[in-house]
Amino acid sequence: MFRFLFVLFIIIPIIEIALLIQVSEVIGGFSTIALVIITAILGAKMVKQQGMSALQKAQTQMAEGQMPAKELFTGICVIIAGVLLLTPGIMTDVFGLLLLTPVIRNKLAAGLASQATVRMSAGMQQGGSPFTQHSQTEADPHQVNKPTIIDGEFERKD
Repeated sequence: MFRFLFVLFIIIPIIEIALLIQVSEVIGGFSTIALVIITAILGAKMVKQQGMSALQKAQTQMAEGQMPAKELFTGICVIIAGVLLLTPGIMTDVFGLLLLTPVIRNKLAAGLASQATVRMSAGMQQGGSPFTQHSQTEADPHQVNKPTIIDGEFERKD
């Protein structure tokens, strides 16, 4: 987790600054600033359009009694893309625009789905459902697949 946060808050801004400097040497400082502002504006419009479309499709599917998994994934990608596009920088803009591209989003969804399928089937091969927690007691080795039960009391104090 520390490495992820280190990359997120230290490495990425350094890369962004280096890219902005390189681009400003090629196209000029004002053009670079204009490029960052234009991508933020266009990105915000695209995020609004695709986000509303995903929301409408999700509502339609829920009204039909279907699970809108694809639309929920699209919504998450659009939100992440919006954050990336509003962050000043060239690399984040590229990643944000890639997330707004349906072809890239579909490939990402397929890759994540295949990873989830592999993990679920691996959990099933080890015995039982991957959604239940199993414990092996030393007293009775025949109770291998019994779920762990935690008993307790709850009292709310406002």
